[in-house]
Amino acid sequence: MGTNFCLFMPLFDAMWNTLNSNSWQLHNKITSNSGENGRVPDFVFLAHILDVMSAMHIAFVNRSFASISFSTRIFLLPFWPATLMILLMMWAWSKTFLLTFYNLRGRLYQTWVVPRFGFQYFLPFAADGINKKIEEAILKADRMGVKVISLAALNKNEALNGGGTLFVNKHPQLKVRVCHGNTLSAAVIVKEIPKDVKEVFLTGSTSKLGRAIALYLCRRHVRVLIWIAGKWITPWEQRWAPSGTHFHQFVVPPILASRRDCTYGDLAAMRLPEDVEGLGSCEYKLERGVVHACHAGGAVHQLEGWTHHEIGPIDVDRIDLVWEAALKHGFRPVFQP
Repeated sequence: MGTNFCLFMPLFDAMWNTLNSNSWQLHNKITSNSGENGRVPDFVFLAHILDVMSAMHIAFVNRSFASISFSTRIFLLPFWPATLMILLMMWAWSKTFLLTFYNLRGRLYQTWVVPRFGFQYFLPFAADGINKKIEEAILKADRMGVKVISLAALNKNEALNGGGTLFVNKHPQLKVRVCHGNTLSAAVIVKEIPKDVKEVFLTGSTSKLGRAIALYLCRRHVRVLIWIAGKWITPWEQRWAPSGTHFHQFVVPPILASRRDCTYGDLAAMRLPEDVEGLGSCEYKLERGVVHACHAGGAVHQLEGWTHHEIGPIDVDRIDLVWEAALKHGFRPVFQP
């Protein structure tokens, strides 16, 4: 091969002076081509960094740690100050970068990351800069020939860009389909609720997900008893829930499990089809092979060949349609319906 690049930890080669001079060149070639000789991805999931600790849960920092579900580990604490400094540097200079990729039925799927941390999305003066990064990523995907780009978590925040509406209105000639994936997120939540439930207590009902879930449940003549957490709620706020409550949630990051007399559901997620290849890392706190529902929603959008943009409010009439399409393509819910 003409190289001895250490895939697990390149730092070791650098420390002991065993790094072949061709290694970095080969590494850049492989990552830029996603291992596919320049092949254009069919689908891109545009994510962002959640917090300082989870920023270390990436393959090029520690591949073994990235291959398991994220949790805060003691050995990460000494690296926190250095990671914070890198955060500030990324804020000033970094561009959107490729994080992971996998193959599904002959198609290439990639995850790109906007170099911004979760708290930055709530800083009013940072909104324009974040939208610029997202817009640049969408335009890059459009130039490359990507078919669908799905916005993750806060990248599709209503207050930030109207769930992607800002970019589609600004660039009406986009060939890439912009997708927030929340239709499938709503489907996962409502399908998780037992059919015999007649009452539900909904928090976060002003969000597009909360609104869609509320309208869907109203059509099923459901009232309120189970808490569906659509916004981050504090342990103090959780005390209002009656004993025995089960918290279904669609908020990132997940709420803290502070009540011993209550149970807590996981984030809306789906298991990728069994024929997925090349998936070597976990998506945040999910196990390997499981992705957030909005990620799966974008993938289904691409597999179905839908030509519309999935932006703005969720079309309640499409919730069941998207759910059935996901099941048809081999996606499976993490919960047992």
